[in-house]
Amino acid sequence: MPGLVFDCDGVLADTERDGHLPAFNAVFEEFGLPVRWSDAEYAEKVKVGGGKERMRTLLTPEFVAANNLPSDAEELDALVAQWHRRKTAVYTEIIRSGSIPPRPGVRRVAEAADRAGWTLAVASTSAEASVRSVLELAMGSELASRFSVFAGDVVPRKKPAPDIYEYAVRGIGLEPGDAVAVEDSRNGMLAALGAGLACAVTTSAYTADEDFGGAGLVVSSLGEPPPEEVVARVMSDPLGVRPGAWVVLRDLAGLLGAGRVGSGGGGVSEGGSAGEADRGERGGGSDGSGGAWTGRAGT
Repeated sequence: MPGLVFDCDGVLADTERDGHLPAFNAVFEEFGLPVRWSDAEYAEKVKVGGGKERMRTLLTPEFVAANNLPSDAEELDALVAQWHRRKTAVYTEIIRSGSIPPRPGVRRVAEAADRAGWTLAVASTSAEASVRSVLELAMGSELASRFSVFAGDVVPRKKPAPDIYEYAVRGIGLEPGDAVAVEDSRNGMLAALGAGLACAVTTSAYTADEDFGGAGLVVSSLGEPPPEEVVARVMSDPLGVRPGAWVVLRDLAGLLGAGRVGSGGGGVSEGGSAGEADRGERGGGSDGSGGAWTGRAGT
């Protein structure tokens, strides 16, 4: 069976603006640093993979000297790690407060994948405690327990390097071509594609204008059916998957290797497990016309 691998921030919940940014700024204030990132400044910082790495962008020689920070590299690394541990704790408190909702469709699609026997995972270079808190928020504790989580400093290089996805597919025992990643940023997409996974993109608060050339599908979100009804706006569909008003598992299955989709060799065809798992999510096929999904990714 295939695997479905979610990024965390911006995919499971739109956490950057209302979670990470205030957590960074709270820690800067707590440690007496004369820094408060604005929304516009943070829109640039999110292009840097990893929280500690974002903090290190502050550490010019002038900033270090002006704020009496350690000049010794090891001491400075230890201080950044301390800041980041505190930031993770603040961020986790924000997530647990319930003030940031899950993104549309992530739980619905994950439930369909679980029913169909797909392997579920999260691949993120955010701190593991942060990732697990968002995963439980988005999926609920029971479904979250069926995810493998690959997070934090388990790989030497952050996205856009492919390391975290290579590590994740090894960890879940799949070939890269048998997994679909769901990402929200160009860096994340490049990491997934570089590791050999198919990639769907759900754009988020800071990423809507990024270049997603190479993604198999780009949408505003996975969407939700009524009564919540959030329509997934299709921004790019180079494989001709043609999702309807909301993305279902069959649409993501259509991003797997075109030669396997519908052939019984790893993809999911009409009447297969993805179709069964999606049944009832919308009253018809993935093109919204009422027909069945027929493996259009190869056309």
